[in-house]
Amino acid sequence: MREVAAEAVACEVERLFLHASYAIGEDVEAAVRSGLERETSPAGCAALRQIAENYRIAREERVAICQDTGMAVVFADVGQDVHIVSGGFEDAVNEGVRRAYTGGYLRKSVVAEPLFDRVNTKDNTPAVLHARIVPGDKLRLLVVPKGFGSENMSRVKMLTPADGVEGVKRFVIETVTEAGPNPCPPVIVGVGIGGTMEMAALMAKRQTARPVGSRHADARYAGLEEEMLAAVNRSGVGPAGTGGRVTALAVHAEYYPTHIAGLPVAVNVCCHAARHAEGVL
Repeated sequence: MREVAAEAVACEVERLFLHASYAIGEDVEAAVRSGLERETSPAGCAALRQIAENYRIAREERVAICQDTGMAVVFADVGQDVHIVSGGFEDAVNEGVRRAYTGGYLRKSVVAEPLFDRVNTKDNTPAVLHARIVPGDKLRLLVVPKGFGSENMSRVKMLTPADGVEGVKRFVIETVTEAGPNPCPPVIVGVGIGGTMEMAALMAKRQTARPVGSRHADARYAGLEEEMLAAVNRSGVGPAGTGGRVTALAVHAEYYPTHIAGLPVAVNVCCHAARHAEGVL
């Protein structure tokens, strides 16, 4: 059994959220620059150049990539031989979020109760924590500050098995196309297929953090990703919704076994400020 102090978890969560908020991933930045080479719309090219410049300024001056610094989402793969000591794990995660958002001058966007009072918690806690037990003695943390301009454009639909591949493609493409400029394109699209309603949504969210340019290990799903990306980019929404060829930088799909009577599909849309960071304790 390996012991990991709760304070170490808090420090790592703080570090990861600050890094994700200030420094876009090299894969995302490269995809934007590649999109600039393909884009033919003058307005779309101007938008992509501004996005690339924004990345540079945020990284060099350590300021937020976007004014919506998101709701803190944390994926934790907890080794079964890890024991968190000197504090609770969830408390440590929230402490790290609190330190990052207050000390890093990141906007606090979370309200304590969603329907009636909607009073701001003033430190962007609590985080949305997804933890799973895995083999080993390591703790892997993936943090995703998720802005709600794109989150609000996400959808879940309970298709039937008869809807098949074409039904999945139609739902994904319609979701992104109907969102138009609202999620701040070019977007990264996460797609979860199978499982249950909540499992599909969880897969879709996690897929938004997959490296841009990677493809699914299953050739059938890799082909599906390519088809959906091409179709989305034919929609004409374009960068910042101004029209053009680069509506999405990537479409990433994942699947899970499901019930014989169902075909759940979730689409999680992520804007060009596709912030995420990963660390291992």
